[in-house]
Amino acid sequence: MQLITGFSRFLRSGWLRPVAPALAAALLAVATPQVGAQSLFSPAVRVNQDIVTWYELEQRLQFLNVLGLPGGNESEVRDSLIEEKLRKQVMREAGVQATPEAVQLGIDEFASRGQLSTEQFLQLLGEAGVDPETVRDYVADQLAWRDYVSSRFLSQARPTEDEIDRALGQTGGGGLQVLLSEIIIPVNPQTVAQTELLAEEISRLDGLDAFSAAAAQYSAAATRDEGGRLDWLNISNLPPALQPVILGLQTGEITDPITLPNAVALFQMRGLREVATAAPNISKVDYAIYYLPGGRSAETLSRAAKLREEIDTCDDLYGIAKDQPVDVLDRIEAAPSDVPRDVAVELAKLDRNEVSTTLTRNNGQTLMFLMLCNRTRDLGENTSRADVANALAQQRLQAFAASLVEQLRADAVIIQE
Repeated sequence: MQLITGFSRFLRSGWLRPVAPALAAALLAVATPQVGAQSLFSPAVRVNQDIVTWYELEQRLQFLNVLGLPGGNESEVRDSLIEEKLRKQVMREAGVQATPEAVQLGIDEFASRGQLSTEQFLQLLGEAGVDPETVRDYVADQLAWRDYVSSRFLSQARPTEDEIDRALGQTGGGGLQVLLSEIIIPVNPQTVAQTELLAEEISRLDGLDAFSAAAAQYSAAATRDEGGRLDWLNISNLPPALQPVILGLQTGEITDPITLPNAVALFQMRGLREVATAAPNISKVDYAIYYLPGGRSAETLSRAAKLREEIDTCDDLYGIAKDQPVDVLDRIEAAPSDVPRDVAVELAKLDRNEVSTTLTRNNGQTLMFLMLCNRTRDLGENTSRADVANALAQQRLQAFAASLVEQLRADAVIIQE
């Protein structure tokens, strides 16, 4: 499990797709059903002047299956290896290759993320039929492709100061939005250890579908029925401390578990975009909390749903709380940085006068009927310009790289054997 989850998290740390291994020095004893009676070194696919051998196909299938990664069927592996050959051809023409020192550091990082030494990591893969040269070539090609794309497109990908301003919402001409999925897991003193272990396992998942399945099973947020999927959010709506964390994610990557009062949260990046609509930063958030006894019991959730239908604005809650103890209702106006993190996360999803019933207090015994009353916007800058610039550049590099591979494939002569 350490090998699988640690390696999977390493793959998510970069935005580039895997690249193909080169031929190793010896045949492996194992063979997949797809290879059949073919010689392992005979062509499975011809890509211009290069070939994908049955050996490469077998190794990639074994590699993905051993590590529990998606895409481990012959059709997907063939498609991936074709694109990798095309990328190798471009890099070969440009004279781009990774240095031996960089490759060794990459392999060391693979191993360390699985809490293994490099020798242990390669030995375990070898015992499963994956040749060490496959791993070395895999890492080398990832690093070389990253360097090639950066050297070719970085000057075009770098945002201007005006573009950064627009992404920050300072000029009224644009903004930066993120598309996230979420998992919010309630916790109490009796379930802390169990929840922490579960959250750590979820943080190591690979792929959008796996995260959505976990959200449907474990999340207490209203989005669980949609696999945890949120709509596009202005980055400025998120808690200031969370903004650089989210902007640091690549597509498909999951945050480490984030500790909240009475809950643990995880977020997965599904997309990032620039928009024409201005998204200024927020100077103050006005919100109300009506506390309902009973936690997340069916009866209390039903009462909260009924209450949601009865009111239109935060001011209506004063009538609901009339003649009840004063501490049953809180009306708060605060700077975003002063809002409790779990409350801030929920408020980020809400429009004015919308409600969340995800959170609890009092060790889960009290449900929070949380309502956004208003946001006061200003031209302040909570998000680092460097974070925004890097996020925009990475987004554009991904787009340039994908477009280049698409063009290479359209121009290539590809023959399936």
